[in-house]
Amino acid sequence: MELLPGRSTATRAAALAAGYICYRRGGPGRGLALRALRRACAEDVDGVGHKYHLELELEDVLDKDSTVNCTAEVLYHLSNKNIAPDVQFTLEGELKNTDEADNVFYNRIKSLEKELVAENIPDNYGNVSPEMEPIHLLAWVASGYVIWQNSTENTKFQLAQIKHVKQVKRSDEYLEFDYKILLHEMLTQEIIPWQMTVLWHPQHGVEVTRDSRQPKQASE
Repeated sequence: MELLPGRSTATRAAALAAGYICYRRGGPGRGLALRALRRACAEDVDGVGHKYHLELELEDVLDKDSTVNCTAEVLYHLSNKNIAPDVQFTLEGELKNTDEADNVFYNRIKSLEKELVAENIPDNYGNVSPEMEPIHLLAWVASGYVIWQNSTENTKFQLAQIKHVKQVKRSDEYLEFDYKILLHEMLTQEIIPWQMTVLWHPQHGVEVTRDSRQPKQASE
């Protein structure tokens, strides 16, 4: 069944797909966000749930002129709400190469004498300092995993702010960060504190190794 792109169920599925794609293809040099939902169809999969077929346009968070089209399928499991939605996607075209920026960031963090600690990114005016932009993008990308794992047909999450981030010392080549973030649930306007532990390496991408919803007072 063809859906109007502006229909709320289609836009929620599109936001989920964008978050998932960002988690799979993003990093400290590239965050992806939904620019436009071009087309949407929905179907009932007997005994399983609802499947959405989507045509999306994604934009680079840092460079809004850099866009890529993609197709995605999102399957919400209605029979078992504890299973994360299935997401499949195909990008049409190439994403901007970020190897140089990734390596600059990696070497900068590796050369720090003390582990990085920061809070309130962006600040209360929406500003992110240039040196904190990769830390912010890494959280944006990693939050795509949390959004994917916790989304239903009736939710629409977005990263609102990093409340606190601390680098964790490691003996191997990975960078590790412990994030306390605030997720904005757009439908209820609820702000949800979340903790996530994020690993990153230029060759291996982003991995969220631990995440958990935090009690409300954690955001105070």
